[in-house]
Amino acid sequence: MTTLPLMPKATAVWLIERTALSFGQIAEFCGMHPLEVQAIADGEVAQGIVGYDPVSNRQLTQEEIRRCEASPDAKLKILAVNNPVKRRSKGARYTPVAKRHDRPDAIAFLLRNFPQLGDQEVVKLLGTTKDTIAKVRNKQHWNTPNIKPRDPVTIGLCRQADLNAAVQAANLRLEREGHEVPQAPLPEAYGEHESATGE
Repeated sequence: MTTLPLMPKATAVWLIERTALSFGQIAEFCGMHPLEVQAIADGEVAQGIVGYDPVSNRQLTQEEIRRCEASPDAKLKILAVNNPVKRRSKGARYTPVAKRHDRPDAIAFLLRNFPQLGDQEVVKLLGTTKDTIAKVRNKQHWNTPNIKPRDPVTIGLCRQADLNAAVQAANLRLEREGHEVPQAPLPEAYGEHESATGE
């Protein structure tokens, strides 16, 4: 996972003005290209941006800056305890309004095809709630007559890699507990379903 300091451009301005770090070191720490850092130093870009002090904001220590100033090949290490911006690699948390009506279809698909997935794993994958999952499972959802199981990957609610990882983790959990792992759905079963529903 890539971790960047808060306000990377403003942090770069501060590091350029207050340290003897190389453009390459600043660029790597701030997630920028060295030429962009050089352009900031030359005053060609980021004019008017006030420098953001990563030391007083507990993202770097003065000792870390001195260590990297002494060695041009050294890389700055961000302090892990703070609020750095973390690039998310996990599945969907926020679902766009336009796709929210598709969630019950995706829940029905996962319940039917991947019974090994627990409610918490479905919650993480689809950004839904346990209550909604229970209503779809028990056919108490307000829109039950219109729910058609549809693959959440093809309707854009989660990534295939996230679904695969969740299923694999669930399978490993079942094996550890001594339960039988359900067979993966066959590709032709998808095709029959899609033609039957007109998807």
